[in-house]
Amino acid sequence: MRQAERFFGCRPMSAPSPKWHASVTRYQWLVLIVASLGWVFDAFEGQLYNITRADMLPELLRVPAADPLVKLWGERFLGIFLVGGTLGGWVFSSMADKLGRKPVMALTILFYSIFSGLTAFASEIWQVGALRFLVAMGVGGEWAVGAALVAEVFPKQARERASGIFHATSVMGLWLAALAGLAVGTNWRWAYLLGIVPALLVLWVRVSVKEPESWRQARLEKGARMGSFRELLSHPRWRSHAVFGALLAMVGLATFWGVVIAGQDLAADLLKRLGTPQGEIASRSKIAFGFIQTAGAGLGMLAFGPLSARWGRRRTFAVMHLAALVMTPVVCWLPSHFMSYGLLLALLPVFAFFAQGIHAGYAVYFPELFPTHLRATGAGFCFNTGRILAAPVLIWLSAWMKATLDLRVAISLLAGLFLLGLVFLKFLPETKGEELPD
Repeated sequence: MRQAERFFGCRPMSAPSPKWHASVTRYQWLVLIVASLGWVFDAFEGQLYNITRADMLPELLRVPAADPLVKLWGERFLGIFLVGGTLGGWVFSSMADKLGRKPVMALTILFYSIFSGLTAFASEIWQVGALRFLVAMGVGGEWAVGAALVAEVFPKQARERASGIFHATSVMGLWLAALAGLAVGTNWRWAYLLGIVPALLVLWVRVSVKEPESWRQARLEKGARMGSFRELLSHPRWRSHAVFGALLAMVGLATFWGVVIAGQDLAADLLKRLGTPQGEIASRSKIAFGFIQTAGAGLGMLAFGPLSARWGRRRTFAVMHLAALVMTPVVCWLPSHFMSYGLLLALLPVFAFFAQGIHAGYAVYFPELFPTHLRATGAGFCFNTGRILAAPVLIWLSAWMKATLDLRVAISLLAGLFLLGLVFLKFLPETKGEELPD
């Protein structure tokens, strides 16, 4: 019986425990709201390019929309954004440990807001490239700062749920970007002007957020060691956490770009098989991915916190990786077998619940792997190194497989990457119920 309890994470019947939010203070809720808004607008700014590229690139390149240069520069800008996000994640996460969570969060928000707004005035293609690089630096840096801040401010019994909520709010940013795209139509410059709005959040950050006491104490004790990449990568324990954490993130980010976002392509492919008029395919597939599938992703990210509180971080990751591995071929093949678009719409949210739900685990887990003086640095290293490690999968493997194989075959094979996540988890510790490392 005890073995079964340990395996399933169950406990004997006892008096009901207090609700997880019972001890959460008003200020702690405020920090979660501020950090989450920063992440919402982070996702919003990152998504603006995907929504506007079809109108922006032909105009700036001065070529027709079908010209090969449009696709070439579109892929180049994705690469530029990837590199900028990685560099920004490394730089700003280290700065957050050295200078404090509050000023660096404000700086990252200003970075992605102002440089996104300036994109509205671009007249040459190289200007867009430079501005997207700077936007990406802010986007890459803000996540690590917000994740560390939420983890440090919330009490132990509420930490995983608050961190899961923080990451799940990115869905709102994606929806806002989609709505902005619908509102501006082909007037892409207006979408980037809307990108300036998040800069107003900086005022709220400066007024309402205080530095966590744990960071103040660490600064007094550690001094120059705050945010040190040398210590992160030379200390055996922290180096192991950083390396395998980055590999775990690589799996999630590679499968996101190679598998999860293919939900839109699967919808378009099925609609084409069903003989849907060409004019309807694009809009219906965007709705299937941008709203229906994304709703399932949001629920999955919200669920990661409560599940990890019950099962532990590693087991929750393992279950979601395995479920994503199973659901990917199901969503690829079952709807096309029955030729049912309705079945696809029913399966996409379930698929995303697991395949994208794991992403909230990075906000829950990575800050718990590192001590206070390296917390933002370590979390940022894991998430953003995972981003750059995923690049070969996105740029070469995924692109080659989707170009040469049946789309359903390619996506099903790429889902095999989820198995790698189980391997990397074996080298990482369980942090459920533990205090944050000092």
